[in-house]
Amino acid sequence: MPGRETEEKRQHSTTLIPYSYYECRLPEYFANVPMHWHSEFEINFLHHGKGEFICGNRKLKAAKGDILILPPNMLHTAYPRKGHVLIYDAFVFSPVLLGANSSDRCTAECIRPIINGCVKSCVHIRPDSEGYAAIKAMTERILSCVHANSPRSDLLLKSELMRLVWTLECGGHIIFQQDSGSGHDEIIRPVLEYMAGNYQNDITIEQLAGLVHLSKSYFMKCFKDTAGVGAIEHLAQLRINAVCEALSNTGDKISDIAFRCGFNNLSNFNRQFLKKVGCSPEEYRKRSLAGTSAAIAAFP
Repeated sequence: MPGRETEEKRQHSTTLIPYSYYECRLPEYFANVPMHWHSEFEINFLHHGKGEFICGNRKLKAAKGDILILPPNMLHTAYPRKGHVLIYDAFVFSPVLLGANSSDRCTAECIRPIINGCVKSCVHIRPDSEGYAAIKAMTERILSCVHANSPRSDLLLKSELMRLVWTLECGGHIIFQQDSGSGHDEIIRPVLEYMAGNYQNDITIEQLAGLVHLSKSYFMKCFKDTAGVGAIEHLAQLRINAVCEALSNTGDKISDIAFRCGFNNLSNFNRQFLKKVGCSPEEYRKRSLAGTSAAIAAFP
């Protein structure tokens, strides 16, 4: 069972409305999406820019027009490519929309294996992929239903999700077999849990390596293979994201927020914030409080 610290705390679905929609703009909203998991499916549709998504053991370079479909409980993260603003739709939905609680044969043989982890790799559809036009059209109809947000649109939403799964299976995009990756994600998962819950404290590489009983050098390799960045870089990203949230939701002094989120040196904090977010903490707070995002051109 995945650990609880990197399980996303946000509630994406309810019994009445079993899905959520988010517009993701990186690095305008956050420098990156930290490594996390949730019990829902996720569909990402890229509208602008280029980025890298790490999904389980796979590192995927994605660009405008790409569609990514993630199964439940998969560790994943997203970064914009240097020099790009990455904008994409994120549709997160409960397995109940695919009839997860049914007992018929299509659920038993086609849906439940995906939910239970028999398909570990996410699906990455590019504009040059076979059947892309049809899959894109389905994805756009799904998102249109989500935006309509009504009981009747939910009827069409369910049918389009079923059609999407059918199309992906018939096209060979979903293969029912265990991923043959390195398995480093399971080795490193306890470290990610610990970092997510203790990022405000002093943390060393030696300490993290000890948590999973690895040598320092092998731990650093495993971590970078899993998260796409080194442990210290990941820790800094967790802290920066916590600072961004506090800047948006509190009136606390910036220095107090920085210290509370684990930065013991203000000069280092200001330098890292500017590097990762693209503006100063003061400017980020002004934009957030004004209810506006930085223009795409503001980020080189």
